[in-house]
Amino acid sequence: MTQNIYDNQTFFDGYAQLSRSVDGLDGAPEWPAIRRILPDLQGKKVVDLGCGYGWFCRSAREQGAASVLGLDVSEKMLARARDMTQDDGIEYRRQDLAQLRLPPAGYQLAYSSLTLHYIEDLARLFAEIYRGLTAGGQFIFTAEHPIYTAPKQQGWLVDENGQKSWPINGYQREGLRVSNWLTDGVIKQHRTLGSYINLLVQQGFVISHLNEWGPTAQQIAATPALDEEQERPMIFILAAHKPA
Repeated sequence: MTQNIYDNQTFFDGYAQLSRSVDGLDGAPEWPAIRRILPDLQGKKVVDLGCGYGWFCRSAREQGAASVLGLDVSEKMLARARDMTQDDGIEYRRQDLAQLRLPPAGYQLAYSSLTLHYIEDLARLFAEIYRGLTAGGQFIFTAEHPIYTAPKQQGWLVDENGQKSWPINGYQREGLRVSNWLTDGVIKQHRTLGSYINLLVQQGFVISHLNEWGPTAQQIAATPALDEEQERPMIFILAAHKPA
């Protein structure tokens, strides 16, 4: 079973303070880049894998989605999502993505935000998502960039001039990483960018977009703390589809 770190009270309390928790999609600096590649959702069935507070679920409905299924392993996240949602077109369900089963050709869009780097058997999950999409259905996700997940000890290196550098030792050694973020012992899975892409291709997906995200000058001006994100990609955004 995937580690359920979001039900750890210390982690959950810390996560609740993040801007993406307080302000939703507007608090996620990568959201404008994601929004630009989203398909027209009018009348479509959507599944959100790792839905958290349900921000994207609600946004998809506002964009005209016929129905949205939000899945998450965390009871605490799902409880928050349900408290924030008054919409019969959205269903929230507890689900470990490592054991996901979707109805065949049940959805036109599968979406996932900052979740897949927790999944050990990504090939199985990609196969299930492919099976669950209609012909022409799209899969859009973000994950922590492999440059970010590579080092055994995540953290900036700062030289005598204050210049920050990010270590990428261990990049080719895929597998488990343990980080201390919000609480100790957060388990992630490091894999190269090539592995993400090849696993998608092996399942039959056609890749249409890859963005190794970084902030714009306007975003840095508005939020100076984002300036360090120019030094390395923390996340990537990928769009793929099942051939029609």
